[in-house]
Amino acid sequence: QVQLVESGGGLVQPGGSLRLTCAASGFTMSYYQMGWFRQAPGQEREVIAFTIDNSRTWYADAVRGRFTLSRDNAKSMVYLQMNDVNFEDTARYYCKRIDYEYWGQGTQVTVSS
Repeated sequence: QVQLVESGGGLVQPGGSLRLTCAASGFTMSYYQMGWFRQAPGQEREVIAFTIDNSRTWYADAVRGRFTLSRDNAKSMVYLQMNDVNFEDTARYYCKRIDYEYWGQGTQVTVSS
């Protein structure tokens, strides 16, 4: 049974950094593309980053150059390093196995001064 548990969210000031963590279980993570999504209040959920293959990652324009997705297949963990955050980054963040329709609880990130 696929399970994804996100953590690491919180309150951060503009220009600050945060590292989100996703613990995956119920499948062999190394076999699958993984991604991060976010949903801001009143908006649709959007993809912000996902692994294309072992060496390439796609990023949305809004986060490219500031956010970095990484993964530790041995630990079944996916990370999102968020740097230089801004108010528009306020959202609930979710990790996802790209090919599988399952959403965890997500973790809230709030950017506020």
